[in-house]
Amino acid sequence: MSTKLYLIISGVTFFLVGMLHLFRLIYHWPVMVGSTLIPHSLSYVGFPVAIGYFVWACWLLTRRGRAK
Repeated sequence: MSTKLYLIISGVTFFLVGMLHLFRLIYHWPVMVGSTLIPHSLSYVGFPVAIGYFVWACWLLTRRGRAK
């Protein structure tokens, strides 16, 4: 797999995960794993982390494009 394709796939994946965290916070969606309710505070951390990885992937894509 090429580096460009890897960055696109991982960037899109992290963007989607970040959006799910944001929608969970906005719409108060509950998340259950087995019988355990996952607290919303996890999404307060997960959203900026996932979007940060998305931005990093985009930055690497644009940086890689300028180098060639």
